[in-house]
Amino acid sequence: MTRRAFNFSAGPAVLPEPVLREAQSDLWDIAGSGIGIAEHSHRGKIFTRVIEEAEADCRALAAVPANYKVLFLQGGASSQFFMLPANRLPEGGTADYLDTGSWSTKAVKEAGYYGNAHVAASTKDAGYDHIPGPDETSYSTSPAYVHFTSNNTIFGTQWKAEPEIPAGSFLACDASSDIFSRPLDVERYGILYAGAQKNIGPAGVVLALVRDDLLEPVRELPTMQRYATFAESESLYNTPPTFGIYLMGRVFKWLLAEGGLAGAAKRNEEKAGLLYDVIDAGDFYRGAARADSRSLVNITFTTPTPELDAKFQEEAATHGLAGLKGHRSVGGMRASVYNAFPRAGCEALARFMTDFVAKHG
Repeated sequence: MTRRAFNFSAGPAVLPEPVLREAQSDLWDIAGSGIGIAEHSHRGKIFTRVIEEAEADCRALAAVPANYKVLFLQGGASSQFFMLPANRLPEGGTADYLDTGSWSTKAVKEAGYYGNAHVAASTKDAGYDHIPGPDETSYSTSPAYVHFTSNNTIFGTQWKAEPEIPAGSFLACDASSDIFSRPLDVERYGILYAGAQKNIGPAGVVLALVRDDLLEPVRELPTMQRYATFAESESLYNTPPTFGIYLMGRVFKWLLAEGGLAGAAKRNEEKAGLLYDVIDAGDFYRGAARADSRSLVNITFTTPTPELDAKFQEEAATHGLAGLKGHRSVGGMRASVYNAFPRAGCEALARFMTDFVAKHG
């Protein structure tokens, strides 16, 4: 290929081109060491600098307070579905979950192995087409924590602000699909975690921000299941995903250079707006998410028929617009336009969508 396609994949997703170019070089030889980044010892000076810079840039990017640990973990965000309750849900205790889609549902199931998982709100009956409001939410008495999924990749919904929670509990969040895509007040959370592969890096790394008072587990746990283990070892208890951490750190540098989280939010709003404007311009396209709950990073929509959906995807691929097939549970199309996705790709898709209506509308 002489050029790259516009990659609308929901994840693993597009990475910044400058980061990829730097990684090409550093895979061969980083910092003049004669050894590539994927070959360096995680205990050596080169990688020590890499992980220290990654943490420092993460703290600068999101204004992470000093009383929060920045942890680089493995196992995907799905491992946090059990690691969070294992560490913080006491036996016989209750944690509240806000169910807004497939990943929330899976988190509820895992919590049930350690205590009571109370579904305080769910939009399942509405096809997960919106974010639940206060009138749809009923918290339990004294939950240990309240968990929510900030952006729902499959259905294309996103929380516009953090939910208000009962006093005495802390807010936990799976931010895998919109982390660092907009300004974030870390102090609103006790534990925030995200798989890297959508907005901040490649698959294989989990970023977790954990407040100091929540590091020690409420029960006896295996060593590798304890947040405290990784906090005490500065994420180096065992061999970490070194190349993934390197790439994540480079993405942090790229985001800082591009205006930080405020700059990311502005770009993401503009990119999503280009596509929602076409969806709203007529009755040919139908958005899967309710207008007040629309995601800025996963734009989900359908045409009038499944046959036209298939034709849309087929024709889009011939125009270099890849990865637009929607999740099987929703159908239609899904355009994932995370931090590194270029505006030019949204402009190209918007033009194609307009042309497709003219041909098939």
